[in-house]
Amino acid sequence: MNINKFIYRNQGDWGNIKTWLSKRNKPNLEIEEQVWEIINQVKEKGDTALIKYTQKFDCPNFNSKLLSVKEEEIQQAISQIDKQDLNIIKEARDNIFKFHEHQKEKSWFTPNSDGTILGQLVNPVPKAGLYIPGGQGGETPLISSLLMNAIPAIIAGVREIILVSPPRKDGTLNPYLLATAHLLGLKKIFKIGSAWAIAALALGTETIPQVDIIVGPGNIFVTMAKKLLQGQVGIDMIAGPSEITILASKQADPKFIASDLLSQAEHDSMAASILISPSSILLQTVEDELKRQLSSLPRKKIATESLTNWGALIEVPDLGVGIELVNLIAPEHFELLADNPWQFIGKIKNAGAVFIGEYTPEPIGDYFAGPNHVLPTMSTARFAQALSVETFYKKTSLLYTPFSYIKKHGDKIAKLARLEGLEAHAKSIEIRLKED
Repeated sequence: MNINKFIYRNQGDWGNIKTWLSKRNKPNLEIEEQVWEIINQVKEKGDTALIKYTQKFDCPNFNSKLLSVKEEEIQQAISQIDKQDLNIIKEARDNIFKFHEHQKEKSWFTPNSDGTILGQLVNPVPKAGLYIPGGQGGETPLISSLLMNAIPAIIAGVREIILVSPPRKDGTLNPYLLATAHLLGLKKIFKIGSAWAIAALALGTETIPQVDIIVGPGNIFVTMAKKLLQGQVGIDMIAGPSEITILASKQADPKFIASDLLSQAEHDSMAASILISPSSILLQTVEDELKRQLSSLPRKKIATESLTNWGALIEVPDLGVGIELVNLIAPEHFELLADNPWQFIGKIKNAGAVFIGEYTPEPIGDYFAGPNHVLPTMSTARFAQALSVETFYKKTSLLYTPFSYIKKHGDKIAKLARLEGLEAHAKSIEIRLKED
């Protein structure tokens, strides 16, 4: 494993790092063409297309009777779950609920002394679709993804939540996924995956309800379908491969740092794992530790490829300059391992989530603590944010003005309209002034 190395002294050194990172974000026109074909097939043939694709890629004996999950399947799944595992899932669920409860918003109205009433209506989207990948052949259920995507929608008050996930070869869903759905009160669950599931949620079929927003992670086909259908349906975000950036002082534990970098590298060969430090000794020690820990990883091949292509050790003059670089990278996950990390919090401007101190590794946020793990990637933390309750809200402005308001301000408003060349706008005001 030969990891990339850079030196960053100031923004003049950003170009090389930026060029390297930008190579992760290459358009794939071949996949785009394939996904358009899938979308068109679902649009034209509905359930028939869903069954055809599912038979081809997931379950050879799939049929229309298997599309919808039955109540007895859910009850059977619950009976198969280890009680201790179920309690852990419940505890994670409760933590995530508690965090997201703080994000709830209400409609508001402000009456003013001039008689106007201004306000904002806050309403949930009526229907949300949750896409949850099946994991490796359905054997590694993404329980945390279901919790993180469903709970904000539930708190927002979404009336109808539709869950889709690809079936296993025998036509079932993993019992842990179904048991978690039950703990969340989800009733409408369908066994479809990939781009055809996204198309079905966006367009609707005979069986799958059309939704107003689609959230959830997925492979490149899922992501491409979300990208192509954005505008016809709400989309949470167009996410890329996972990534972590760690800023560490010389006292940080290299074993901890290496394990945290590997926690991202094992995700995907395109995952980015970056360490920034003013200590050249720490950087070298972490590189040695990465090689040692890699040897025992089940996903060693993926992690090695990830670190070779998208791993980096970056030396900076000090932690302040390191923060500057972090804001340029705008990482999905940012770990801050410094002696007094709180002094830097106000300087962090661009990061999906921040993990503070050596005992706050990124997996705590992935699974259990409460904050959402659906985060902006590929430097989009410059303008985007984590999935939240707000994702499922629609906000509508409300205003009321009496005649006295038009009488006082009408001439000014008409003047502004004419400056923009919109005569009918101006006359819409002036016709009311004639009533005086």
